[in-house]
Amino acid sequence: MSASTNKYIDPLSDFGFKHLFGGEPNKEIMIAFLNALFEGEKHITDIVYNPTELAGDDREHKKACFDLLCTGDKGEQFIVEMQRAAHNNFEDRCIFYLSRLIHQQKLKRNWEVKLKEVFLVGILDFNMKNCLSDHFLQSISLVNTGTGKIFHNGLGFKFLELPKFGKKEDELETELDKWVYMLKHMHSLDQVPKYLDKRVFEKIFNIAEMDKLSPEQQFVYDSILQREEDDQYRLGYAEQKGREEGMEKGLGQGKEEGKHETALAIARKMKEENFELAKIAGFTALSIEEIESL
Repeated sequence: MSASTNKYIDPLSDFGFKHLFGGEPNKEIMIAFLNALFEGEKHITDIVYNPTELAGDDREHKKACFDLLCTGDKGEQFIVEMQRAAHNNFEDRCIFYLSRLIHQQKLKRNWEVKLKEVFLVGILDFNMKNCLSDHFLQSISLVNTGTGKIFHNGLGFKFLELPKFGKKEDELETELDKWVYMLKHMHSLDQVPKYLDKRVFEKIFNIAEMDKLSPEQQFVYDSILQREEDDQYRLGYAEQKGREEGMEKGLGQGKEEGKHETALAIARKMKEENFELAKIAGFTALSIEEIESL
């Protein structure tokens, strides 16, 4: 089934993920997902979406660009990343992202105020190289390696490795099972599965209907899917060439650079179709000045 004939958008695409999880009017979707993911460790009742780019201290320091960043009702912060393909030093980038959140808190020297909790959630359409278990959810905290006891529970990682999830519709047991099944299979379904019986899932599938997208959204979605397919082809070619040459090379210039190139490509196409500059800026997160210069 091609993207153009699917009933629902692909939630693992950049557009689909942000369309479903990133909008303030639909924040209950993100709240329900996080509560299912933390499985009782945390109970989140509200979130606020934050800017997804943190600048470095100066020009020489790298910016941190997230897919989504939100703050919970108790002040905890969640970076939520959708990653379709593996790349070198992925774990390093995750640690770098959390360190930026900690650094920006700029606590007073007397340490009268505790650090706000920070977490990174990775939804991965691949298996991590550093495989820690065969389970699809990897929960990582700072622990004492001798005793296995948690040293600090205010900093952690949650990685969903989607290829490891193989349950069928009638085998779903937990709320998290239902979320992972939805993420993996939504784009190929033609109706809401009966096992996803919560109102939040009905809302997700309603928002995800292709027929509900505006012409501009449909244009951006198709453009991003094409770009992702092209990127996957180039990545596979680079990996093959690297093996043939007996080398290990960096396969990309970093996630934020790749996203910026995608945004530029979409903006060019939208300009060619005579979309309004304000609409192009809204869909691509580029500035009006940058769009005008294309």
